[in-house]
Amino acid sequence: MSLESHRAACAALTLLVACGPAMADLQVAVGATSESTVALKVEVDRIVPLASLHPRLELRLATGLLLLSSEEEDGNAAWLLSPALRWTFSGERGAFLEAGIGGALFLETRVDSRELSTAFQFEDRLALGLPWASGELSLALTHYSNAGIKRPNDGLETLTLGYRYPL
Repeated sequence: MSLESHRAACAALTLLVACGPAMADLQVAVGATSESTVALKVEVDRIVPLASLHPRLELRLATGLLLLSSEEEDGNAAWLLSPALRWTFSGERGAFLEAGIGGALFLETRVDSRELSTAFQFEDRLALGLPWASGELSLALTHYSNAGIKRPNDGLETLTLGYRYPL
């Protein structure tokens, strides 16, 4: 990433952490893309109960940064908006499944050999998690694609292991 990209990412991360208490929780996840690029995701979020629909259903509203590092190139970063429906299997603090469709705004339209074509990408995410210590541990598979808005539409996937804890 260029110096300007690092500064923009640091400023956005500072803003996310500063907004943290209003958002309630912080999640940090590490993993890799389908191109073996190292991925770091930092998000702040809030869980909204949907008990009027079903007692085990919740809505997770998250925003954050996806930082991608590469040995071959400068890397990349994206601002994320990640809503997801969460189904808890048993009790208030049981194992859960999350699924959501959100959006990502990338700084560059290329990630290693993948040509994204547009800075805006849809974010499709599936995650499994469980309570651990005072927070939650989760494993997430995320796909980024522009849904054919512009060709080529190579897209990319990330697999991350994350920990979410209350601020």
